[in-house]
Amino acid sequence: MFEFRKLKREDEAAFFDYYKEWPVPDEIVPSSTNFSRYDHFEQLLEGLDHRESGDDWVRNTTYFYFDNGRIVGAGNIRHHLNDALLETGGHIGYGVRPSARNKGYASAILQHSLQYLETLGVEKALLTCDDNNPASANVIIKNGGIEDESFIQDDGMKVRRFWIHI
Repeated sequence: MFEFRKLKREDEAAFFDYYKEWPVPDEIVPSSTNFSRYDHFEQLLEGLDHRESGDDWVRNTTYFYFDNGRIVGAGNIRHHLNDALLETGGHIGYGVRPSARNKGYASAILQHSLQYLETLGVEKALLTCDDNNPASANVIIKNGGIEDESFIQDDGMKVRRFWIHI
């Protein structure tokens, strides 16, 4: 059974099983799921709720993709874009745990995230990925992404930008 939803208190064991699989915690995608900034699971839940309030940054919602109770990935959905997100970041950040890659989960997370954006009235979503991440670019293109002008970051990294009409 597949579910795309917010974390609940009873998901703590599933979350830590997901989190420990990332080789470097700071590289977890989306970054909203990085537990290293919290002391305990309840704080993570509060942090995710706070992000949704939009008090300190662009309002965003994080959903986790469950396959039979196991978290296989997550999507962070930004409700609107600011100048920085227009360059890199876009409307949706998503990631799949290493052991679950190349099984269609990224496409499923992206599709569910696009559906969520549609409920917010967004008609055109921006997605970005690093130039050295062809797998992500392929997922975006497979889901209707039309490539736009790339952005070069201060460190020289090229960020590819795509638009998807919802």
